[in-house]
Amino acid sequence: MKILVLGSGLMGPAAAFNALTDPQVTQVCLCDMSEAQLAQAWAKLAAKPGADKLTTQVLDLRDQAAAARLMAGFDVVVAALPKGAIPLGIHAALDAARPLVDLSWPADADAPGLIAAVNAAGSLVIPGCGVEPGLTEIMARYLAEKLDRVEELHIKCGGIPEKPTPPLGYKIVFGGRQMPLRDFDGHTVENGVLKKVTRYSGVEQTFFAGVGECEAWHENFMPWLLDLDALKGLKTGTQKTVRWPGYAAKVSVLKELGLLSEQPITVDGVQVAPKHVLDAVLYPHVRLEEGERDITVFRVEVIGEKDGRPRRYKIEMVDRYDPVNGFTSMARTTAFTGAIVARMIGRGDLKATGWVTPERVITGPLFDKLVQELAAVGILFELTTEKAERLGEA
Repeated sequence: MKILVLGSGLMGPAAAFNALTDPQVTQVCLCDMSEAQLAQAWAKLAAKPGADKLTTQVLDLRDQAAAARLMAGFDVVVAALPKGAIPLGIHAALDAARPLVDLSWPADADAPGLIAAVNAAGSLVIPGCGVEPGLTEIMARYLAEKLDRVEELHIKCGGIPEKPTPPLGYKIVFGGRQMPLRDFDGHTVENGVLKKVTRYSGVEQTFFAGVGECEAWHENFMPWLLDLDALKGLKTGTQKTVRWPGYAAKVSVLKELGLLSEQPITVDGVQVAPKHVLDAVLYPHVRLEEGERDITVFRVEVIGEKDGRPRRYKIEMVDRYDPVNGFTSMARTTAFTGAIVARMIGRGDLKATGWVTPERVITGPLFDKLVQELAAVGILFELTTEKAERLGEA
């Protein structure tokens, strides 16, 4: 099995590392348009198990013909790309007729055209195959199918620095130089209907064992979850991001001031987007420095009915930076997930076509396999069940 990894930032090398450990993988090629970044990735991976199977390749995805030719020599492609480059990776994979697993999700403006192109081509693209989206939705379906009827689904997930520092108590743990801040509204489910909700609102305190008191605020409920049979009767649904306390209040001020806007304004005769200026100003304060460590946390809860009685299921995960291999927790939980799913495709265990979100296909034995492989690298999940004879009983 041969796997091609696009992007050598924080995520790509972690995906390559995970694939290299599989005896069935004979080659892993890590690509990037930056020779310097590839050199850093090579230095990180050169002494790891399976490194003899690793190659690197300078690749500019804007040369779609070259990208497709390269992809054609591999069984599966894993994309760890900036949002703006995601369409280039997908179109090249379609030209090469190769399945692609994307750790992220394209921009809203790009998604409809990409979905149509992938479905028309009959190829396979699994988008959002990381931690969120990805593991959170996979766990949501798993829990929902344990109930006869689901009334509520609540997802909380986030990556945070182990030690919060000013000004935001946050460090960029996914990669790149842009803060994951958005000016537009998210979604929630109220009375069974998808509704807009103000991002960074609905702040609630939430505690994670071994981590402490955090906060969670409205991000965006993934609309496609409502298409799952197990969630067709969902009444209430929330998807919230976890940060250290005080983050939402600070970011809300930035939002109200218009500093999260991507719409250019004129400053001294120059057109600039406020968000781009904000990213440039914040980056020295929020980049993950050498020696700094991160934590990834999530909690997925479903509430409903089983055998005529109220029941609540909850899955939690707390994962930490890996000091032995030097991977952030966000890279472990995101990139390892995508690499495991890619290898399922390469082995022929996962057979599907079209644009397919992970929770659609990672079920049954494949779900068990994913959980087992994550457990083998220390990414563990805890399931809690709360039963009641009648409503109101614990």
